[in-house]
Amino acid sequence: MKGSRDKQGHNNNFLAIRYQGFKRSASKITAATEVSFLLRIIRLDIKSLFIIIALLLSSTTSFAHTINYVLEKAPTGNVVIYYLKLGFTHIIPQGFDHILFVSGLCLLSNKIKVILWQATAFTVAHSITLALSMKGLIIAPSAVVEPIIALSILFVAVENLLLTELKPWRIFLVFMFGLIHGMGFASALNEIGLPRNKFFTSILSFNLGVEIGQVTVILTVFALVIIPFGKQPYYRKWVVYPLSVVIGLVALYWTIQRVFFV
Repeated sequence: MKGSRDKQGHNNNFLAIRYQGFKRSASKITAATEVSFLLRIIRLDIKSLFIIIALLLSSTTSFAHTINYVLEKAPTGNVVIYYLKLGFTHIIPQGFDHILFVSGLCLLSNKIKVILWQATAFTVAHSITLALSMKGLIIAPSAVVEPIIALSILFVAVENLLLTELKPWRIFLVFMFGLIHGMGFASALNEIGLPRNKFFTSILSFNLGVEIGQVTVILTVFALVIIPFGKQPYYRKWVVYPLSVVIGLVALYWTIQRVFFV
């Protein structure tokens, strides 16, 4: 009996060792499979990136945007000035929703460096989707884009009410919201159209005008709100809260209007 028990124990130990070895082998195979899968995804992403760049650069063969035939014959300097003004006026005075969005970004932190970082993230993001939208690589109906823009303003206003300091995720969220706002810019820009032979010149000039408009809004908020009141003990209670509530209510109204009545 003792010999049979020893033999059975030996067999059990042997099976346990085999099982552990099998588990290690399986985990290695699984890990190798995961790594292989990730590498494939990375290669696909790189290929997709090159395809997107190639499509963007092929402006002479692909025109998804409305064509502005008049400006095709205009000197480059005139085109730059035209779209620079167009970008600026799209913010000031026409872009009241964008003015409220940028103003809301200024309220949570009174440090100009932090606010400019947010504005830069917003500009980079909307520049990407603006160019891609004008090339027809991404298409989003205004019935979807406009309510999301209003919701982004509402989100910033609510965040100003709930938080006392800027969180790291704010830059990421501003970037994501910028992608949506860029589609809104594209919708407005498509009504004017772009010259085929000056596509990137027009886009860059328009973006520069938008950026100048945003910086103007930021400097105005600093001059009228943050510099005189930013260091006062009542700043959050009597400045941030009331302004954020007003911005939030307007954004909520726009959201309802754009979802149900437009």
